[in-house]
Amino acid sequence: MLLIRGHAGGTALTGTLYERGERAPRFKGAPDEGAPYVWVCDAFYEVESGGQIQEIDGSELRVAFETPMPRGFDTRDVAVAAAEEHIRTQFARVGVPESDVEIEMIKGEPGVEP
Repeated sequence: MLLIRGHAGGTALTGTLYERGERAPRFKGAPDEGAPYVWVCDAFYEVESGGQIQEIDGSELRVAFETPMPRGFDTRDVAVAAAEEHIRTQFARVGVPESDVEIEMIKGEPGVEP
């Protein structure tokens, strides 16, 4: 598995890319089991009330989280590009320019926090 993390505004967002031969989580809405690469990551957006308070770029914002929507891909390159775009989009949804997001990739092991 590959952990793909974006850093910006004093916070980070990490998703998981399950690679060929690894068992991706199975739950309602999961992609076809035949997909060799599966990306799973939170999605969020700013709300006026409710949600959770997050500090981003020194400001407190209220954000609501959507249920992670796994996506299946045929190639690693396409999966990584989609993961990076997803992370940049989440930051943009709370006002952080996509160009400010730094992406890192960490080879992960199931059940082990990096």
